[in-house]
Parts: sequence; structure tokens; C-alpha cells
Amino acid sequence: MAKSAPLPGTSDIFPAEIGAWRFLENTARSVFERYNYGELRTPIFEATEVFQRGLGDETEVVQKEMYTFDDRGGRSCTLRPEGTAGAMRALLNTDVLNGVEQRVFYIGPMFRGERPAAGRRRQFHQVGVENVGRVAPELDAETIAMLLGFLEELGITGATLKLNTRGVAADRPAAAEALKAYFSKHIDLLCEDCRKRLQGNVWRILDCKVESCRNIIADVPDYAGMFSEESRAYFQKVCQYLDWLGIKYEIDPFLVRGLDYYVHTVFEITHPGLGAQNAIAGGGRYELTLPGESKPVIGVGFAAGMERLLMVREALNLPADGGIQAPPCVFVAALGEAAEEFKFKFTASLRKQGIAAASELAGKSLKAQMRAANRVNAACAVIVGDDELSRQVAVLRDLAGGEQKEVALGELESEIKKLINK
Repeated sequence: MAKSAPLPGTSDIFPAEIGAWRFLENTARSVFERYNYGELRTPIFEATEVFQRGLGDETEVVQKEMYTFDDRGGRSCTLRPEGTAGAMRALLNTDVLNGVEQRVFYIGPMFRGERPAAGRRRQFHQVGVENVGRVAPELDAETIAMLLGFLEELGITGATLKLNTRGVAADRPAAAEALKAYFSKHIDLLCEDCRKRLQGNVWRILDCKVESCRNIIADVPDYAGMFSEESRAYFQKVCQYLDWLGIKYEIDPFLVRGLDYYVHTVFEITHPGLGAQNAIAGGGRYELTLPGESKPVIGVGFAAGMERLLMVREALNLPADGGIQAPPCVFVAALGEAAEEFKFKFTASLRKQGIAAASELAGKSLKAQMRAANRVNAACAVIVGDDELSRQVAVLRDLAGGEQKEVALGELESEIKKLINK
């Protein structure tokens, strides 16, 4: 690894790339705020037990992927591997446990010790939402509709929505026993990880991507048929709301999601532009019990991988920045000591008015200053020397068209605004 390279699974995001990220973030804020969601920012690290209790001790995230360390006070801390548990910890300071609805969204980095691959990083970024405090099928459907609306405004087409039901906690023991009995008959064909899951969280076998396991999974018994009538009716109602909105979906009985807190509805969005690892977003309804609490927090939400969304937009040949362009920049070039003073003051004046301005260090030739103007992709240049100052004029050059003219200093700012806004 070169000394200047970031650690494996991480990356630097340079100014030339920020437009694409800003487009994603701005689109997310615009869509989510229409649904009355407010932005929540939580710490990047939490007490480890927040994730152990929230996500489940037997999940792969908790067992294999968390970045955990002891702080100087001997407290076990973990870099957040996902956004929901930390958001729930924060929202416990509100009335969510008393059924008061909270609608929040978050944007930020997450951390998992995974093997780096295309679209899979150790530091990655997610945008997510949480609708917390109430249980209703229409909220599940609304959340899915909001996610699809977000993708639509990103210009992403060709995505597939997959749905399933996890039932509720009381439904699962009988269904889990049926799954264990089935997979036990085929234990010799299961991968090593799935053999371990058979003794622990059997539901995770349904999510295995190993081909030999997929062949066995294809014939699993109808475990959802063992769920209560109430659970089945809840899922049917979610589907009905989606039907009313004309939203197409596939019911996937093997979709379980990787975290233990899910109940009732789970969903995932996939896109062929990502190849085999084709999930770009997912979520569902959850019940999550945090340290020190006996009553679970209930909610519904989703998270979308921002790097994956950017990859899909690239596969669809969409403009990376969504057409958002940096504001036009004015370059001020000076020749002479008096002109240097003018340059320094004039660039400050432009910036105070909200106009991007740039210049080169003092003493550079005009040729060197024009090269600098090209590097910052300036829209126009103001060129002034001591002679121009004595006549109270400056040269205004359109760097796109090449035309230039002398402009009185008193009219310079208004002429610049005309040029950059045309």
C-alpha cells in the first residue's frame, strides 16, 4: 500500500466528485421533507451494547463486522455499522415509547469490517429514514412509496421491489422449528456458515448466497403459512396500499434481511446495474429493544447505500452531479503593486455578494494567472494593471467566448453579473 493511499475499504472523495454526492443528499432532503421528516444527526460511535441489543447478538454484523474498541474509560464502543439503532437510542429522549410519532432521516458514514468489493466498503455512506412510534400497514406502504419516489427523482429506472413478511415474535418459534427440521435433512449440503446458523439463527440460512445452499432453500416449506392470521392480514393490507398506488412488487419468501429486529414487512430494492450484489436499498418494520429499556421501540424505515446509488446512476449513463453545476467563478488578475491591492479588495467584495472569486499569488505573470483561471474553470476574468487603475477601468474577458472589453470600475460588478448570469 502506498503511504498516501487510504486504508483498504475506504476512499477519499475529492472536490470534483462532491457534486454527485451533493445531488444525492439534496434530493434525499427534498423528498423526505415533503413527507414531514426532519434530519437527525447521531454520533459516529455508540456504546457497543446499543448494537448488540438492537441488532441481535447472533447477526453477522455483530459477530463478525463491527469495529469495536475500548475508550480510555474502559467503555466498549463501536463505530456505527448502521443507522437505526443509534437513531432509536436518540429518540428514546422523546415520547416514542408512548406512541407519539417521530419522523427522522439521516445521512452519513457507516463502518463494517467486510471484505472490500465493488459497492461494498468498510466505510460506506447511507441515507435512511425512520418512522417511529406507531404501527400501521399504511405507514409501511408510505415508506416504500417514499423510497421509490427518491429513486425516481434520482433518475434511477429498472429497479425491482421485493417484499416479504417476518410475522411477529410469537409467530416464529413454530416456523423456525419447521425450517430447522427441513435444513437438518440436508445438512451435508449446507455451507459451513449455514451449518452454524442451523444451530443458532436459522432464518439467516434463507439469506445465504452460496449456490449449493440456494438450491436447498428453493424448496423450503411455506413458513409464512404458519404465521398468525393477524400477521398475514397485516401483510395483505400493506400489499393493498401498494396496489392502490400502482406500485409493482415481487413477493420473495426468502427475503428476511440480516438483522433480528425486523417484524412484519421487510423489503429490498435491487438493480441489474450492480451485477450479483444488486441490492441498493432495503428496510422494513421493526421492534428494537435498547439497553436499559424493557419496552421495544417500534417503527418502520429503510437505508440506501449512497455509493451503490452512484454506481447505478453511472450504469444508467446519468450525469454524475444530476445537472447541478458549481457557481460561475470570476478570476481577478493583477499586474502591478496598486493592482494587487485592488485585486485583494475586489475578490473580497465579490465573495461578500455571493459571487465565487479566485486569484493567483502576487507577482505572477499574466500568462501564469490565465493558466490559473483555466484550472479553476473560471467563467470570466477581470484583468487590471496600474495603468488601468489610473484610468479607473479594468478589462473584462469572457473566458468561454474569448471576447473582452474595457469597463469602468464603477460599472464592473454589474457587468460581471450580466456576464455570469446570461
